[in-house]
Amino acid sequence: MLSELIDLVPLPDILAIIWLVVWWSGYAALNYNPQTNRRELARVIDGYRHRWMERMLERDNRMADVNIIIAHIRSGALFASTTVLILAGIVALWGNVDRLIVMIDELAFSTLASRQLIELKVLTMMAIFAYGFFKFAWCLRQYNTALVVIGAAPLPAECDDETRTQYPARAASILTRAAGNFNRGLNAYYFGLATLAWFIQPVLFMVAVLLVIVVLYRRDRHSVTLKALS
Repeated sequence: MLSELIDLVPLPDILAIIWLVVWWSGYAALNYNPQTNRRELARVIDGYRHRWMERMLERDNRMADVNIIIAHIRSGALFASTTVLILAGIVALWGNVDRLIVMIDELAFSTLASRQLIELKVLTMMAIFAYGFFKFAWCLRQYNTALVVIGAAPLPAECDDETRTQYPARAASILTRAAGNFNRGLNAYYFGLATLAWFIQPVLFMVAVLLVIVVLYRRDRHSVTLKALS
């Protein structure tokens, strides 16, 4: 069975798939754990969210808070709908694999690939963007939940010490999870774009994946935005 798999998918392409899975899942496990929150940028912004929810409890009118979350919902909805369009384009690409093979063969540095391998690459790209769509859709539901939490928040005169301590933490936790899913959806775009390099050759794809990791690491831990927030 292994020999048949290698005949269908060459070893460099198998290594490229493993490379993608290991780096993507490893980075997500290290940086998107809601219990540890190891991403420096996420940790700093979480502090701002917590203070935001504390200020929310101090206001009688929460329309400003609602409008901020609605802006987040619009961003998530835009990416979710865009992802559906991308998936439609990938499905159309799958129906024109023969033309895609001809176009790839004309590239100077491309590696010859069978029709089955090209279809596997298209299917992989489809799976990546489908994953991104589900993450954007889940973040929208969580932001809608946050709207309910803000709508149910007690007025300042009704808050005791326990409410002032626990309510902002729980509301901020919902917002943090929503933002985390939104970021995972964005990462799917990064890795989906890196998959384009796989159509040329697997080594270039592996380099593209590594560049994506470097970009994400820099933005999460050494960006100018992080310095400003800190």
